[in-house]
Amino acid sequence: MKPCISQATTLSTSFEADLKAYGRSGWTAVELWLTKLENYLLNHSVAEARALLDKEQLEPVAAASQGGLLLARGPEREVHWDHFRRRLALLQELRVPVLIVVPDFVREMVAEDYTRAIESLIEANELARGFGVRLALEFQKGASFCASLDTTLALIAQCGSEGLGVCLDLFHYYTGPSKFEDLAYLTLENLGWVQVSDLSGTPRELAGDGDRILPGEGDFQIGPILEHLGRIGYTGYVSLEVLNPQLWQVPADRVADAGFQALTRVLGSLGQEDSSRGGS
Repeated sequence: MKPCISQATTLSTSFEADLKAYGRSGWTAVELWLTKLENYLLNHSVAEARALLDKEQLEPVAAASQGGLLLARGPEREVHWDHFRRRLALLQELRVPVLIVVPDFVREMVAEDYTRAIESLIEANELARGFGVRLALEFQKGASFCASLDTTLALIAQCGSEGLGVCLDLFHYYTGPSKFEDLAYLTLENLGWVQVSDLSGTPRELAGDGDRILPGEGDFQIGPILEHLGRIGYTGYVSLEVLNPQLWQVPADRVADAGFQALTRVLGSLGQEDSSRGGS
């Protein structure tokens, strides 16, 4: 598996400063934060953004995140979908292969919402495929819809759409209603993206995004999950996504360096364990 860093980990830093920090720290892959990219493009061209990525030898392998696609209606839906189309065109131009989609936050679900969500997700996936982009639907523990891995995978299965996958965020997996046995439903076909972080000293039921810390420094059992992904043949990217406001106050180069060391240690330990098993 290959390391990647999400720009959400250095959210307070500019798009350009992010890339410079990542390149100096050894990263070769980045998960773009779309709002940050769009702010950069207010005064720069897409070609300039691509040139920055190339200069730092960074490959934009995913982008986050797109909401409002599943349940919005009327004028609100048109706004979200127009934005979605513009973003797909942008990702195509930058050669970004994966877009993370987040569930709509609604107060109360009704039965017809599930049908609407399936229809919308099928439509969104077909549109994205036309731009050469794969969608990865992220479950989020605080959502009334798609709060766990198993329900999100069930929704994806009901869509029956080629290429559609799940975004496995280990923070939402560990702090939400997902169960360890839900991992058995993951396959190479339905696993679209992986994000990692850790948690320490906070009850999981009370943990918020701001409590995330670097992987390997907390209580999450990250190794067994990544080992399981290896067993199903996953060799893709594992993205560092640490939405911690305290980290946002630290210079981006320090965060990028510490994050690279933390994630490579986690991934490296998997290789060591595999080697030890092979030699036993």
